[in-house]
Amino acid sequence: MQVTPAALPAHLTQSLRSLYVVSGDDPLLTQEVVDQLRLKAREQGYEERTVLTFASARQDWGELAVAGQSMGLFSERKWLEVRIPGGKPGKEGSVALQELAQRQPDDSVLTVISLPRLDKATTESAWAQALMSAGVWVRVDNVERHQLPQWIAQRLAQQGQRVPAGPLGQQALQQFADRVEGNLLAAHQEILKLGLLYPAGELPAEGLDLAVGRVARFDPFRWSETVMSGRLLRAQRMLLGLEAEGTAAVLVHWTLAEDLRLLSQVHAAVAAGRPLPMAMRDARVWGVREKWIERALPMVSKSLMADWLLGAHEIDGVIKGIPASRWPRQPWLALSVWSLSICQTLSVKQ
Repeated sequence: MQVTPAALPAHLTQSLRSLYVVSGDDPLLTQEVVDQLRLKAREQGYEERTVLTFASARQDWGELAVAGQSMGLFSERKWLEVRIPGGKPGKEGSVALQELAQRQPDDSVLTVISLPRLDKATTESAWAQALMSAGVWVRVDNVERHQLPQWIAQRLAQQGQRVPAGPLGQQALQQFADRVEGNLLAAHQEILKLGLLYPAGELPAEGLDLAVGRVARFDPFRWSETVMSGRLLRAQRMLLGLEAEGTAAVLVHWTLAEDLRLLSQVHAAVAAGRPLPMAMRDARVWGVREKWIERALPMVSKSLMADWLLGAHEIDGVIKGIPASRWPRQPWLALSVWSLSICQTLSVKQ
């Protein structure tokens, strides 16, 4: 059974299951889901709490069986929280999780398993399917950049605050989003700070500008996705942010080069007569990559694809100190020019 975070409060008013799986990459959003479950569990007598973290597949998974079967020392009902930060339990962990799923239901122990967002192959694994069948799976999606202003407005509303109506307020929300992008935990803290600085009601637009700090964080993988989606201005802003944060240029280059290789692989397969869905499956492409690859394919030719891959090779050399005649010698400037040339071809209105 799957439940969205938005539907979770309604679900909890009806029933509390003995097994929940919370899957997502953002620590703030996933912790808020776990906190909702914990609050409901305490109301129903799950007082004692045990937390197990399996950071490596080589850990002793026998602890899970012991913790899941033992009675609480101070309460008849126990809360068992299992954290698997890598999302890969390994062979022993897979068996242990399937056995845990088979032991459901048992209302003396409420088990909550925390995982990162899983890829398609992992979601279809035996242990993931067993957990999904036995309990409630809450998949916590990230707040994307275009959703961030509305998310900020909703969080402000929860503490009785709002931005001015009209373009001025929307501009304030956009600027707020630019300053906290990629860092929802810091965004949450900035929103709470506004609750302390200003009373309930309409916030002054200039107050947001003065009060909200610049705490944005950028992900190289999101940057590459932005380049391949043709969002030129955003891609350049993210690249500047990655450089300012001290991200390794070689990692930034690798993410875009890998996406180009995937696009090239699908492009060649389709040109050879392979149906697009099969070409994507063969290249192990799914999720958001499916969208931008499908959109990009008609925009690129075989010769352009070859030139982009040559550029990837040359920029790799620039980063390692080997100059190339058509690229700047400075690695970050070379990355900027290279990604800009790709983004311009695939550009969309900002």
